[in-house]
Amino acid sequence: MESTTVCAHLPNLLSSFVDTFVDYTISGIFLPPQATNPLPSPPPLQTLHPPVDRLIAVGDLHGDLQKAQQALRLAGIVDAAGGWCGGAATLVQVGDVLDRGGDEIRILYFLERLKRQAAKSGGKVITMNGNHEILNIDGDFRYVTKSGIDEFKVWADWYNVGNSMKSLCHGLKEPKDIFNGLPTKFSEVRDEYNEGFRARLAALRPEGPISTRFLSRNETVVVVGESVFVHGGLLPDHVLYGLEKINEEVRDWIVGVKERVSSSLVRGRNSVVWLRSFSEDVAGKCDCSTLERVLGAIPGAKRMIMGHTIQESGINGACGNRAIRIDVGMSRGCGDGLPEVLEIVGDSELRVLTSNSLYRKDCISSLEADRKEGLAWLIPQSGPKQVEVKA
Repeated sequence: MESTTVCAHLPNLLSSFVDTFVDYTISGIFLPPQATNPLPSPPPLQTLHPPVDRLIAVGDLHGDLQKAQQALRLAGIVDAAGGWCGGAATLVQVGDVLDRGGDEIRILYFLERLKRQAAKSGGKVITMNGNHEILNIDGDFRYVTKSGIDEFKVWADWYNVGNSMKSLCHGLKEPKDIFNGLPTKFSEVRDEYNEGFRARLAALRPEGPISTRFLSRNETVVVVGESVFVHGGLLPDHVLYGLEKINEEVRDWIVGVKERVSSSLVRGRNSVVWLRSFSEDVAGKCDCSTLERVLGAIPGAKRMIMGHTIQESGINGACGNRAIRIDVGMSRGCGDGLPEVLEIVGDSELRVLTSNSLYRKDCISSLEADRKEGLAWLIPQSGPKQVEVKA
């Protein structure tokens, strides 16, 4: 290659090197190259997915990378080094990666690496928006921890180091100031948290570097075969509005193409990320009649799988297993529950993969009286099996 050709490519090579350096410094992760060309902005979204032979679903992670990795090792789709080993399996994470812990950015990088690794093996990783992603994009940090503030401060420091390195190279576009338009001080924030608060706001607001890079690629509603995934729940009006339309409007808001997204979709208590009508811990409180209407309006749908509401008894089902609740509060900042994941084989066989059989046996005994309410799905002789797995 002639020297002039090398020089012509030098700016982009330098930019790529700086990005890799900053990514690794922030997350401790080397991201493998994309399987295809980088996604355009706004990134394309896929709401409807065909059935798969093996589907793994994991609930809210809330800033706890260790528990997240433990849960995925239970399913045998992540190895001891944190790499994808799930072959052609599909993983769905139902949102709420953010808040309550200090590994939020690291989990986003972890899931991004799994997406790229899975794609090379014929597998797929689907990430979703929960109510805590929406809260943070809105600048509502009421559930943020000190470690979460600190993580974003470190991110901003290194991100700006990367921008400074790029600015030294003629031929590269001048990096955008991530703090543009933000005040330097926030009266309601204590001085020692001000820098981290400002960094978090810069990263996660619409068009922010973290929200654009990671959260804009999340789905808000996903259908995989017979299973409908949503963080909170769907009502008939949501289905009538259009599942693809919901995904597109949330994405367009995150990347700054759309100024707002309707509160009835993502902010109110009956929105898709806040609804609890089908996820109350007591099976009898599940609104089964409304659930039937929703599923009946989505071709081929047999069950709705949700996070958002902690299930103290572990992953469970209600309404004849039409409602499956998978948030077990596993994060150390939000319950410190036992890691569990849902496995669906052949689009129909449901199993709970857990790390503690004694705990689960106690729960199964306590639920024996609730067979008629749909909780019997956890009991091996009456439905999907509960399997102890050693991570």
